[in-house]
Amino acid sequence: MRVVAFNGSPRKDGNTSRCLNTVLGEIEKAGIETEMIMVGTEKVRGCMACYTCLKKRNEKCVIEDDPVNEWIQKMKQADGILLGSPVHFSGVSGTMKSFLDRAFFVSTMNNNLYRHKAGASVAAVRRSGGVPTVDTLNHYLSYSEMFIPSGNYWTVAHGATPGEVEQDAEGRQIMELLGKNMAWLMQIIEIGSREIKPPEQVGKISTNFIR
Repeated sequence: MRVVAFNGSPRKDGNTSRCLNTVLGEIEKAGIETEMIMVGTEKVRGCMACYTCLKKRNEKCVIEDDPVNEWIQKMKQADGILLGSPVHFSGVSGTMKSFLDRAFFVSTMNNNLYRHKAGASVAAVRRSGGVPTVDTLNHYLSYSEMFIPSGNYWTVAHGATPGEVEQDAEGRQIMELLGKNMAWLMQIIEIGSREIKPPEQVGKISTNFIR
């Protein structure tokens, strides 16, 4: 099994990285492979709403001058997806949001590529805004029929300068528990899918309010 983590921070060794690494450390203890991808250091533009991914259904975004299509395939091949973002104005970082909008829209238009995978989100924050950031990240996971493990509190850790989250003992415990629960959930999914047939996938019904 394999988990791929996406870091929306431009700081390679910042607090978001440390939160993600704490979660991944516990997942690795369960014998699961992990990989961290830096999203925040890349130049990623937002979705153009061109619907080419719907027209072609080739599991690709029409924009090809950044790593998003490579990341889409990494998520498709992974058993678990972990999302992490710093808090920018009480929300997800801009580059991370652009990546997620495109990657999850491509998934939606290509038969729901991430369905029934385990997925979790974390945020690193100086003071406030961590909960809405995690909530926004989780929107992508729940929309995609993914299974979301939890810690024993909202998956947010506090720190301003890089490394300060290490002083947040509760935050660190939350990340450790999230990693353990995510590893356990992935193992349950793997074993259970051999014995119990998953629900059939259905075509999405879209109801517009304006007619």
